[in-house]
Parts: sequence; C-alpha cells; structure tokens
Amino acid sequence: MNDIEKVLVIGASGKTGSLVYKGLQEHLPKDKVKAASRNSSTVFDWHDDSTWRPALQGISHVYLTYYPDLAVEASASHISEFCQLASSMRVKHVTLLSGRGEPAAQQCETILIDSGLSWNVVRASWFNQNFSDGFFKGFIDAGNISLPVKQVKEPFIDVGDIADVVVETLINPSKRNQLFEVTGPELLSFEDLAMKFSKSLGREVKFNIISQSEFNTMMLAQQVPEDVLALLNFLFTEVLDGRNEYLTNGVKSAIGRSPISFSEYISNNLARF
Repeated sequence: MNDIEKVLVIGASGKTGSLVYKGLQEHLPKDKVKAASRNSSTVFDWHDDSTWRPALQGISHVYLTYYPDLAVEASASHISEFCQLASSMRVKHVTLLSGRGEPAAQQCETILIDSGLSWNVVRASWFNQNFSDGFFKGFIDAGNISLPVKQVKEPFIDVGDIADVVVETLINPSKRNQLFEVTGPELLSFEDLAMKFSKSLGREVKFNIISQSEFNTMMLAQQVPEDVLALLNFLFTEVLDGRNEYLTNGVKSAIGRSPISFSEYISNNLARF
C-alpha cells in the first residue's frame, strides 16, 4: 500500500466502480482516491481521448472499467492506447475488470499483461445486480424474466464480491500480476433464478424463453441504446452457450472468504424489488 500516490477509479458511478471507490476510501486517505466517469467532476470518456490525460495526472494506480463492455470491437485499440499513455505518465499499476468467455475481452487482458505495467485482471461472471439495478429489474417487477436463452447455467456473482477483490489487488502488492477469475458459489439457470425470486419475494416470478426478435422489440420499447442492445444480443447468442458453466475459487484466493449466494443477494436487496 505504501507505493500508492493516488488511485483513479474509472467508471466510479457504475456498479463495481462505485463500490471500489467507497472501499478504497476505507483503506486510504480520501485525497488519495479519485473518481472519474463521463459525468463526474473528473471527466473520463472512452470515446473522447482528450479526457484521458487530465484524468491520469498524478495517478499511480488505476481501476479500469470499459464502457459499454470489453466485448465490443473498439475496446482493444482503446485499451492499448490507454496503457501506452498510462505508462508514459508513470502510472504503476492497473487493475482491469474483464468478462468470462469473451474473446475480445481476453485480447484486452493480454494487452494489459504485455504492457509493462504492474497489472491485475478480475475476470467476472454475470452480475447479480443486473436484476436489481439495470435493464433486467423490470423483469422481476413484472414477475416475468423473458430472455432469448436456453437452459444454460451461469455462476452469477455479486458486485460487492467483485469490488472487494478489486480493492485487494490495488492495496495489496502481494496480489499483483495475477488474474482472478471470480464466480458466485453455484451454477444457476434463469429458471433457477426465477424460482429463487419467487421464494424470497413471496410472489410468482416466471421464466420464459423468447425469440431474439421479441427480445429486441422489448428492449427498444424500453429505449435501450442500440450499442447496448447489440452487446446484449452478443452475450445471449454467443457467450451464454455453456462455455462458462463452471465455478472458480477466485474470490476466496483473493480475499480469503467465499462469495455470497444468489439467495443472500436477494435478501440483501429486498427493498429494491
């Protein structure tokens, strides 16, 4: 921790970034933690590289999230340019949030690992919080999870667990230069999730398989941006094909405890449903 001059949290208003920012402030003086996003006082926009250098002034460590996702085509060139700039500005360490089973994301991981910077990769499965904060909350409110997926299982993970792992990589030099692939403690299908919501909320939540076109129509009606919709289509048609149907011990190896279960996540967030 003694090598930290100031940590920049990119995407500090996001699901993981907000918790990483808060977690770092519990370990470091507040003036050693800097928040950056498209709407914060320190502006950082992946599609406006003129914002990058000012955000990196005086920074030694970075938590790096990419919007909308590393799976999109532009991510590799952006991550490469960012790592070159960070290195030239004497940034010491970057922790990158990545996604499981996404070839473009793995390309970005390699770019960071080969950059010469001290690094960590936190490769995460699907967030629990997609159902309490984001596009899928409406499914739970309506009692009907309707998605174009088969009965594939996914080790959903809580963003609090991800954030704790990220904070550890930033403050603990002994964890540096490692990849932590993080999952929840169980493999669950979307039908399993519907059953857990039904039990915990005391009302029926169903799961229905719908076509890709039905899903797109529904998302467009909710004014989901086209770039985000394209990403969702990729995730549902490519990534959720069973390639990630396995568990890892990434959370425990990083922070010494097991990840929370999906049922615990629901109980902790009842007020949001």
